[in-house]
Amino acid sequence: MAVVRVRQHVNPLSEKYQIPIALPDWNQAFAQPQRPLHIDIGSAKGIFAMEMARLQPEWNFLGLEIRKPLVEQAQRRKEELGLTNLHLMFCNANLSLRPLMESWGAASPLQQVSIQFPDPWFKKRHQKRRVLQPALMNELAHFLPVGGRVVVQSDVEELALDMVERLGEHPQFSRTAQNWLPESPFPAQTDRERVTLDQGLPVYRAIFTRC
Repeated sequence: MAVVRVRQHVNPLSEKYQIPIALPDWNQAFAQPQRPLHIDIGSAKGIFAMEMARLQPEWNFLGLEIRKPLVEQAQRRKEELGLTNLHLMFCNANLSLRPLMESWGAASPLQQVSIQFPDPWFKKRHQKRRVLQPALMNELAHFLPVGGRVVVQSDVEELALDMVERLGEHPQFSRTAQNWLPESPFPAQTDRERVTLDQGLPVYRAIFTRC
């Protein structure tokens, strides 16, 4: 079998990531589509989303990832595990979140969103490529119900501060604690989180609620 090399970073602003996606039939994507929905933006190999789906069968999980080979790999693994409360999609979240949510109609079950260890894009001229942009925050505020949560995590303090500042400036989000959370609010970890903690390095975490 040929080994497919996957780029660690891709530019979400490049033309090939601006193509609209085909919207799924949610009744086929999930066994019970009206269960509470958690969207994991930047789901990578889907390790976190798969473990969450296994541990919390009363929820549905939707993983969005911009690197197509990772989605295809994760989808095969999901089918092997027989998880009917997990769906994984290749898409650019900044472009696709609104049409995905609108496709649910008025009964969108979205309750929680996680953005974990996204690409930091350190150079200032590249920071417009970061996933948490003003348009995405507005869409999260629009589609999350009052009390819905956005959970952000990173091992890069500069990036974590940027996400916290952006969300903190939005009038419809309120941070649940002023300091970094000492532990993850989730019973599952991403692969990056596991490696970071195994090395004894810090993870910067915060939760915002839709107010």
